[in-house]
Amino acid sequence: MFDPVVLFFALGVVGGVLKSDLELPKAFVEALTIFLLLALGLKGGVAISKTDPLALIGPATALVAGALIITLVAFLLLKHAGRLARIDAAATAAHYGSVSVITFVVAQTYLADNGVSFGGQMAFYLAVLEVPALVLAALLGKRDETRPGPWSALIREIVCGKSVLLLIGGMVIGAASGEAGIKPFAPLFFDLFKGVVCFLLLELGFKTVSQFPELRKSGVFLAIFGVTFPLCAAVVGIFIARAVGFGVGDQTLTAVLFASASYIAAPSAMRVALPHANLGLAIAPVVAVTFPFNVMIGVSLYHRIAAGLA
Repeated sequence: MFDPVVLFFALGVVGGVLKSDLELPKAFVEALTIFLLLALGLKGGVAISKTDPLALIGPATALVAGALIITLVAFLLLKHAGRLARIDAAATAAHYGSVSVITFVVAQTYLADNGVSFGGQMAFYLAVLEVPALVLAALLGKRDETRPGPWSALIREIVCGKSVLLLIGGMVIGAASGEAGIKPFAPLFFDLFKGVVCFLLLELGFKTVSQFPELRKSGVFLAIFGVTFPLCAAVVGIFIARAVGFGVGDQTLTAVLFASASYIAAPSAMRVALPHANLGLAIAPVVAVTFPFNVMIGVSLYHRIAAGLA
């Protein structure tokens, strides 16, 4: 049987190909995104309330180091093999070094449907991994940026952007309230979670088609990069997760974090840090290649790899 979440994404793609008026209202999509980020944060906070917060520091340090290496490798490949301008290679590397919240949620849904356990604290690592790639990419690209944005504006965009703010805010609320305190809100934030994911994937499937023309302009290299680089990054993520003692479920989620690419936080941050970068070039392979690949094939593949190595 097919996962309904994947089928909703496929329906969106069909709507885009047929040039349907399927696109959801922007305000509705924004509300769904806020809901999803808060729900993830609350789940992570409840999990953190049951553990020693200090136990998160070691794995977080290893994951951040891995994310920085992934970002640097992406930059070098895009600059030298892909022959992108330094500033465009940096901006694109920022997208691939950061993480996709929606892909992470799809992976959680897949694992839950298949009876694979995973830790709620993985939402904490999701929030942590939003940031390092964006800062490193800004450093790598600023040399060729004629009018780079100030660091204060970049930090404000990263910290105050809805992804990081809502994830961390939700985790603080969840950790402070505990499982008993959050229980009355479970029907809203937890029971409706998967339905909200389906709506967002419908919208993303529809928008994927709109990126095809930009991808054609970008050339074959970025299309190939959009599949092969996430695969390699996922394997790196699995080995790091194994090294810090994660189980198969958390290894899979770590692989997804390393393989996914940001299309919410990264474009906003790069628009501030590297205003002259070609963001259309950066986001086209993310939305048109990497996101569909991860949703339809990658998540289940990464789980099989993690399970096979266990």
